[in-house]
Amino acid sequence: MKFYIESTDSQSNARSGTLHTDHGLIQTPIFMPVGTAGTVKALHFIDLKEAVKAEIILGNTYHLYTRPGIEVIEQAGGLHGFNGWDKPILTDSGGYQVYSLADSRKLSEAGVTFRSHIDGSRHTFTPESVIDIQRSIGADIIMAFDECPPFQASREYVDNSMQLTHRWLNRCIARFEETSPKYGFSQSLFPIVQGGAYRDLRAKSAETIAAAGGDGNAIGGLSVGEPEEVMYEMTSLVCSILPADKPRYLMGVGTPVNLLQSIALGIDMFDCVMPTRNGRNGMVFTPMGVMNMKNEKWRRDFSPVDEEGIMPANRTCSKAFLRHLIISGEMLGAMLASLHNLAFYLWLMRQAREKIASGKFSPWKDQMIKQLSRRL
Repeated sequence: MKFYIESTDSQSNARSGTLHTDHGLIQTPIFMPVGTAGTVKALHFIDLKEAVKAEIILGNTYHLYTRPGIEVIEQAGGLHGFNGWDKPILTDSGGYQVYSLADSRKLSEAGVTFRSHIDGSRHTFTPESVIDIQRSIGADIIMAFDECPPFQASREYVDNSMQLTHRWLNRCIARFEETSPKYGFSQSLFPIVQGGAYRDLRAKSAETIAAAGGDGNAIGGLSVGEPEEVMYEMTSLVCSILPADKPRYLMGVGTPVNLLQSIALGIDMFDCVMPTRNGRNGMVFTPMGVMNMKNEKWRRDFSPVDEEGIMPANRTCSKAFLRHLIISGEMLGAMLASLHNLAFYLWLMRQAREKIASGKFSPWKDQMIKQLSRRL
């Protein structure tokens, strides 16, 4: 994988660039739709390509391991062969699931033993096995195994967790270097910065991750309940330490405003379930603000949901019709709202790239944040 920075913003740390992978180019900054189980919920890949214009999607090691199982994916020739997506894929190592399964897992130096959310069966993830699983899945970008501590955790816990993540990283790198890709294309390993909301721990972790020499670097353990100002403070600190010539990936973030603020701090890559999860619940993001499609005000509004022409005309509908679908619990409502939201997120990324290239990013960002913060 190669990364080239093409433009920078003179008033912030925003930059635009291109990631080169064996499955195609990724223009940054970029938002990655979350395809946890190998598919983005409620969306066909045709819509992801033609309407959303997605350049990369994210899959999850834990979920793909538990279902359909790694044997099935290997027999299909990897996740690309299994789901038919021919563009780049990134896989999360399952570290966040370790965090979310706190009531059903046991953490040790060796790794994590947990119970499957599907049938309660016991399994163990180690740094080595997580690399092996991601080799079998065959994503272009794979993540090191980490522990994500909760926001309220004590300093002692966060420090110990961070050091464990660093020791696991060394084992991940060793396993990555002694194994090879399985399907004829290269894979890149990204380490993950942890350290909670403690500046000195974040700085220490960022220095350790920067020294690891990955093709890119990720920032984890944010957007887990901390105030937004803390998230931005930690992100800014870490970006000042991570190498500028490598892509920076802020995991699990966030709202459109979060994305623009984080781009200004130097972030290149994002993922989050928000556009699809919130869409399924009737929340639609637009350049002028957020719409709750369950509100009575949309009942007789026959203007298009996509008034800005972000998507092809044959992929949109009226606000009144979308409200009817959402209120009625029709599957099409979840599909259309998810489609609109992801198309908007990717449009926002394209706009950010254009504004960075033209030297107008900072004033545009400030104006957009005002608009995006409105409830319509």
